[in-house]
Amino acid sequence: MTLREWYAGLAERERRTVLWGGTAAACILIVGLAWQLTASVAMAEERVERRRQDLAFIEAATPMIQSLPAARPGESLTIGLDRMARESGLAEQLAGIEPAANGAMRARFTAASFDSMMLLLARLQKERGARVESASVTATGASGLVDATLVIRGP
Repeated sequence: MTLREWYAGLAERERRTVLWGGTAAACILIVGLAWQLTASVAMAEERVERRRQDLAFIEAATPMIQSLPAARPGESLTIGLDRMARESGLAEQLAGIEPAANGAMRARFTAASFDSMMLLLARLQKERGARVESASVTATGASGLVDATLVIRGP
């Protein structure tokens, strides 16, 4: 028995019910798909806007990083990090600097501005050739502030 035969075998009232039910189901399906598509487009637009804001921040910060003074000769990485943290306004957030394995150092920041920390790390990389080997970053309750432990190695 095919679907047409089954439909033809129904009473007139049953055929109308099946027809209206099928139409309603198709409409609900179309509306649901349109709703999902709209939600997906909105999420994509939000991601694009966040990326535009990130790009604007990077473009605004680049000249500032490039204009910062170069490292002082003979200055250790630990002293350089401490000096740069003070110059970046992160002195109070720098909870400690201690030696780590193989000549690296571990720096702990509490309730530090994430953006300021990234600028500080970019400056360390530019001026000292230092790189972050590992990082543990945890968001705090305040927007834009993080607790972080960074393992930094100099050249």
